[in-house]
Amino acid sequence: MCKTIIPAIRNMKDFDDVLKTEHELIILLETRLSQLESTIKYAKHHNKKVLIHADLVQGLKVDEFGLEYLVHNVKVDGIISTKASVIAYAKKHNIIGIQRLFALDSHALKHNMNICKKIKPDYIEILPGVLPNIIKEIYDETGIPIIAGGLIRTQEDVDIAINASAYAVTTSNKALW
Repeated sequence: MCKTIIPAIRNMKDFDDVLKTEHELIILLETRLSQLESTIKYAKHHNKKVLIHADLVQGLKVDEFGLEYLVHNVKVDGIISTKASVIAYAKKHNIIGIQRLFALDSHALKHNMNICKKIKPDYIEILPGVLPNIIKEIYDETGIPIIAGGLIRTQEDVDIAINASAYAVTTSNKALW
């Protein structure tokens, strides 16, 4: 089993499956606000740490009050977002903050790296995660641990990302968990 994989959960069937694995850290994607508290409690009962992609929680307004709810009521272990203000809030409240960025073109990449240097997230998640040169460039430029995500389909994709300086790889592909 690859210890560098972080399972990304898209539905409750996958959630049930990930609870049976040895992975300590999981990411919840595309969840509903009404399910969040009970889902997190259940995961913690199974000794899992849960990161929430705040931008993808249906019914959650990702503002100061929504984030306050995630931190104080839901008690998430970390937050993933494309918004720098959300990551700054996570860091202020001593939970893991992962800045998600999309490597769309050179301009977007440079802009996003400048933001990351300023807010200093705990991790940067790069999508797509199958761009080894970009993974290495961002890590070399920021010194912030990189998580590769998106389009990770095979063990070879995982190995390429890790060999390119990625700290870990996120995937919803259960075969790679």
